[in-house]
Amino acid sequence: MKQRIRVAGIIQNEREILIAKRAQGRVDGQPTWELPTGKIKFGEQPEEAMDRMLEEYLGVEITEKTELKDVITFLAPHGASQMSNLYIIYRIILPKDAKIQTAERYSAYKYIKPEEVGSYRLDEASLVTLEIEGRESDRLRSREVAHSATVYIDGASRGNPGPSGIGFLVVGEDGTVLAQGGEFIGFATSRVAEYYALKRGVEEALKLGLTSVRFMGDNLMMINQMKGIYKVKNRDLLPIYDDIQELLGKFEAVGFTHVMREQNTRADYEANKAIDAHFG
Repeated sequence: MKQRIRVAGIIQNEREILIAKRAQGRVDGQPTWELPTGKIKFGEQPEEAMDRMLEEYLGVEITEKTELKDVITFLAPHGASQMSNLYIIYRIILPKDAKIQTAERYSAYKYIKPEEVGSYRLDEASLVTLEIEGRESDRLRSREVAHSATVYIDGASRGNPGPSGIGFLVVGEDGTVLAQGGEFIGFATSRVAEYYALKRGVEEALKLGLTSVRFMGDNLMMINQMKGIYKVKNRDLLPIYDDIQELLGKFEAVGFTHVMREQNTRADYEANKAIDAHFG
């Protein structure tokens, strides 16, 4: 099966999202709207492709660093068969004085509210992306004011499966470290270790009497599963997942955020220290 790889940008103006109309419609002649999307040229990094595409297609030069938002995959019809699509999504901040100028690829652009998406004929990738974005935005709007502490969690497995450990770090709203530690959990996969780390982080937050917490981890799949974007289908994970869900019900509000590995070094250190300690 062939795979198509693209970069796409979410450009927001307060709650509105920018979409662009393709200059050439589909076979049936109907105009198609999409998030600004482009190919990755040979030798380019995805972020470079995103910046180049915005300059070529919309006439704007990015001065702020683009933020990686998500990576999505889906199957779509391609002739008589199906094609696998991988889209790397970026959140874009345009300069305040930016003036958008459509080129050959797009004939028009506009900002729309999330609830207006159904009024436009969007391509499948944009629909999937905006659906995920909409679900996350609803959560953030309802929970962001309630966050009072942050819990960093990480799991480590040497061999995957192999000897594994978990680590956590609980930080108060004022930046004070409230708790940190790790534990050796035996022989496990990295995915199982990540979930045990999350469970331990949840338990520590409850032990400290926290009522609203944001959990941070560098495993994107787990974070998206906790957000409800993806379902947990691994039978080894379901019992731990169910335990976590029961514990989460004791909080007033929770949130989950994916961070890069270099932003999660202290939890990672605790997980690996626990493995080293077990073996002396």
